[in-house]
Parts: sequence; C-alpha cells; structure tokens
Amino acid sequence: MNQENLFYQIALSRIPQIGVVNARRLVAYFKTVEAIFAASVADLQKIPQIGPVIAKSIRNEVIFKEAEEILEGSRRAGISILFYQDEAYPDRLKQIYDAPLILYFKGNGNLNHDRLMAVVGTRKATDYGKRTAQSLISASIHSDVHFVSGLAYGIDIEVHKQAIEHGIPNYAVLAGGFQFIYPAKHKRYLDAMMEQGGILAEYPLFQKPDPRFFPLRNRIIAGMTDATLVVEAAEKGGALITADYANNYHREVFAVPGNVAKLFSEGCNTLIQKHKAVIYTDWANVCIQMNWVDAGDQLKPSISLARNRFTEDETVIVSLLVRAGESHLDTIAWKIQKSVTETAVALINLEFQGIIKVLPGYMYRLK
Repeated sequence: MNQENLFYQIALSRIPQIGVVNARRLVAYFKTVEAIFAASVADLQKIPQIGPVIAKSIRNEVIFKEAEEILEGSRRAGISILFYQDEAYPDRLKQIYDAPLILYFKGNGNLNHDRLMAVVGTRKATDYGKRTAQSLISASIHSDVHFVSGLAYGIDIEVHKQAIEHGIPNYAVLAGGFQFIYPAKHKRYLDAMMEQGGILAEYPLFQKPDPRFFPLRNRIIAGMTDATLVVEAAEKGGALITADYANNYHREVFAVPGNVAKLFSEGCNTLIQKHKAVIYTDWANVCIQMNWVDAGDQLKPSISLARNRFTEDETVIVSLLVRAGESHLDTIAWKIQKSVTETAVALINLEFQGIIKVLPGYMYRLK
C-alpha cells in the first residue's frame, strides 16, 4: 500500500460525524478513496445520507493535517494501518455492518488465522474464574486456536498471560491508541504478545481511552473471532456486551456456569438459561461444537484428493465449511466475496461431486 493511499484512507476515517456506513457508501460510489476527496460538494451530496454538512467537512483542512500526523506517527512506531478492503484486515470483521474503516495493528500474528476465539470476563475475577481461564488455555495447546481479549483486569489479562506462558498466539484489542495502554501496568505483556500475536485498535496512536470506546472495542473482539467464551460476568458488564455482539453477528457463544449464589456467575448463568450461550463444560466440548476436532479434520484427506478438480471458489467454500460445520448461502457468498448467484453455482457443482449436502433453508454442510 503506497503512502498516498494510506493518507486518504486515514483522512476518510477522520471526517466528523460520517460514520463507517456512510464512509463505505462513499467508497462504493466513487470506487476509490482518492476520488471522494476530488469530488465536488454537489456530487458528494448526490449520495444518499451525505448532506451538506458532511459534504463540506470532507474539504476541511484539519482532516488532512490529522491524517498526516497519524500516518507519520504510525510509521515511526512500527504500526501497520489496515483499511477494511485490505487483504490483511480481519475477514470475519468485514462481515459486520459497523466494522471499523481502519485498524491499527502491531505484531507478527495472522488476524485471519483459521481458528480465533474471544475469551472475556469480569474485571473482578474470582479464583474460580482464573482457574477456569488457566485450564481452558492449557487444554487448547494442541488445537491451533488463537485467542483474543481486551487486556483488562481480571479474566482478560489472565487469558493473555496464560497464552503467553504456553506459547499460544493471542491478541489484545485496545479501547484507545497505542500511546495510552489501559491499564498501564499491562504494558509489560505487550512485547511477548506481539512476538506471535499482536495488539490492535480502531483509534490512532495518540487517542486516549474513553468510557464510550469500551463497548465499541467489544464489537471488534466479537466480530473478528469465530466464537466468544464468557468465563465470569455479573448481570451487567462488558463481557455480556461482547456476548450480545457475538450473538448479533451469528457467532457461537459459550458461557461457564457458576455458583448461583455468586454475583459474578449471574451473567453466565443467565446467558445459558436464555439459550444465548452454550454451556461450557470443558475444552473438548468447545472443539466438538466448533468442529475443531480430529473427527472434523478427517474430512480433509478425502477432500484434498479431489481438490485438484475444484475451482478457486469451490476450494474456498470447502475450507469454509470445514471450519464452520454448516453455513447459510448468504453467509458463504459474503465470505467468499461473490454474488449469491455465483456462489449458488459453485455450491451446486460441489453437490454434484458429492462433497456437500444441502439442508433446509439454504443451509449447506460437508458430507
């Protein structure tokens, strides 16, 4: 990505009150980010939801000054800037309507790893919660799962510490810029985290954390992962917000059951009671539910023998279904970035080859 493209991408993200939906609408209409800033105010106002205030603000010199400062500051700090159309941007996150335009990332991990799980919980973790976090991370060593959390006190930092100790790649999503790590005492874990995983944020490096940023941070944690596991949570709190996001994004949610008399079991027990989460009993059960088990992997040898007769789209669909177990036509189309018609043709071909099975309601799975 050249510096000029990055400059305009950052500038787009700095337009006041534009929002990610309108920003994407502009990119879709003008095809390139540069073309947005070259357009006249009259042409900009032709786009739905782009009124005179936003159209004129696109010309604001302050935006360009901020973009220049962010670009230079990120370069000096070794921070990668990922635009939502970039290959390195998390594919799972692209599927949600309010995904950030830009992510700032530092580390060596793969944000599109095949298996990503969020593990979250209360900041006031009990010994029971910490032991559960420790046991699930140690049990996952041979599962090739990478973990995502929020670097907060309690369950979050326990997950990061255990993953580092066991050499498992893990990622922290920040609620501010890289210059303002919160809580500051957790900075000491970042170097080890970045060796195999990394840290990321939707805010530029000089942005201070703000209470309103924390719920927004949680949508990234839920959106960039295959599933969310809530270890401990009170009746209200950030962990339950993350679980709500995951449910809204049609991702799997797991919750650790707890003592009905304990405050920090209420949230998890309610999720399970209301069928908003699968009960967590052990790591093996998670792997079965997510098709992260040897039985699922046994599908791969027979599929790989036939892979030379697959088209590129068919190959991606097979890989997707190996991970997901089953998926809806619309979801598959979105993930492979093809039209529903093109996706349906590829699915029919796979069905004729005896690779997939069609389920009611346009659902598909591997045979």
